[in-house]
Amino acid sequence: MDIPRALPRPTPGQRALVEALARGDHHLGPGVVRVAASSYTDPDRFVAEQAALFERLPLVLGPSALLASRDQAVAHDDYRRPLLLTRDHHGRAHVLANVCRHRGTRLVGAGDPGPARRIVCPYHAWNYRPDGELAHVPRADCFPGLRRADHRLTAYPVAERGGLIWFSPGGEPDFGSLAPLDDEFDAFGLADLYLYRRHTHAVAANWKLVIDAFLESYHVQRLHAGTIAAFFADGVTVADRVGHHQRAAVGRAASLADIDHDDWAALRGAVTFTYHLFPNAVLIVSPDYINLLVVMPQSVGASRVEDYMLIHERPASNAAEQHWQKSWDLLDGGTFGTEDFGAAARAHEGLASGSLDQIILGRLEHGIADFHRLVEAAL
Repeated sequence: MDIPRALPRPTPGQRALVEALARGDHHLGPGVVRVAASSYTDPDRFVAEQAALFERLPLVLGPSALLASRDQAVAHDDYRRPLLLTRDHHGRAHVLANVCRHRGTRLVGAGDPGPARRIVCPYHAWNYRPDGELAHVPRADCFPGLRRADHRLTAYPVAERGGLIWFSPGGEPDFGSLAPLDDEFDAFGLADLYLYRRHTHAVAANWKLVIDAFLESYHVQRLHAGTIAAFFADGVTVADRVGHHQRAAVGRAASLADIDHDDWAALRGAVTFTYHLFPNAVLIVSPDYINLLVVMPQSVGASRVEDYMLIHERPASNAAEQHWQKSWDLLDGGTFGTEDFGAAARAHEGLASGSLDQIILGRLEHGIADFHRLVEAAL
């Protein structure tokens, strides 16, 4: 299915990766690197990572398209706390505690986004506006001296930029550090895409094992032999960094030298871009759709991964619906859900056995080594 032709131009960084692919450059690391197996299996290490990374850094919650309209809300529990993601009447995104200020009742149950001009507690009907303001208390006469302004829902720092919604559970995150990504995602029109499907996977693996799978192409021709391997050459990848985030490109066309590098739509059809948004999200830009994977640690050996598939518009025909459903089934159910996540679970099972002290990373897997160095630096 064709993608719209009126896309922005690629950023200089994106163009540089395409030109490197066209020259036949391969991004190989300098040599073999070893990583301690305990970095995946040590419970104390997991606790330290939660404090250094997941309590301090900007974290992706989901795409802007998750809340496509104003006055909407959706519950989000997978960062191990009850969150409420809302969009208010002015179109601003908020991340709030999904906990009533009266008696601590959960306000909104799990499910799809829904209308939320008022968020009403199911217990005593205290109700809140989408920005967290306490709007009404039934029988207010029973609460003498209570000031509604003092009982807003607890709010977390939030930023919406480039088509993604970010938040941080604690402190004052440096959302300004995300600025270099804005042009990257604007080039894909990310903020204007339609959310086709989303699905959360429970994966019996340390969160870093899930991320590792998207930082190397060594496995593609082996693990994905029955799904997507035919689309890609073995190990032909180039990568660089945008701040702490990795940007990679894999060629899908036989010869990028024959494609007009000013024709962004043509390049989108010939190159798959992947972004690792440090620490725990991956954006995969296929020719006519985008997958956002958000990896959320639950324990040292368990993760939840939410997969969002974004397309250019709501399917307008049965043929379009069948096209997108086929792509969704291939990736969410096959490539990601069965192959990548299954491999992560099997790797965790092996490492947790204590049979290995170290894992070995070759020259095609140096993106994983870079990721682990960043984690170590944060610790």
